[in-house]
Amino acid sequence: MSTPALLIVWHSRTGTSEALAQAAKEGAEDRAVLMKAHEVEPEHLLDAQGYLFVCPENLASMSGEMKEMFDRCYYPVLGRIEGRPFATLIAAGSDGEGAQRQLDRIAQGWRLKRVAEPVIVNTEAQTPEEILAPKTVPQARLDEARELGAALGEGLAQGIF
Repeated sequence: MSTPALLIVWHSRTGTSEALAQAAKEGAEDRAVLMKAHEVEPEHLLDAQGYLFVCPENLASMSGEMKEMFDRCYYPVLGRIEGRPFATLIAAGSDGEGAQRQLDRIAQGWRLKRVAEPVIVNTEAQTPEEILAPKTVPQARLDEARELGAALGEGLAQGIF
């Protein structure tokens, strides 16, 4: 496969983020590659034209595995991906704002350009049992992720972003 226009980086614990990332990839079709956060290296970020970051909010911040990807890749690509487009999909049990703020600060440091409003999928899981249980994402939210993937892929292919 040639270099993808869109790199979809994801991490999931209970299935919500994984389902959203897969739906976004379906929408973007062959214009995207789907990678688990622990597999992403700086060269993957350098090779892509744009990014979709998909992760759960855990304890009011992005998941540790997603944060580790940013920790590992941040400085090797700093100053080398400026102006590239990005979007985010957050899975949360409440508001998702903590994870969203973290992602936005990292993107600001990289000087990325947000090209779609943040999408936060609230599962409303509040008890330990609900939080740890596998999740089923409502079809409407999967459709929203699919449309976001399609829009990002098409926007990159058309040179809109």
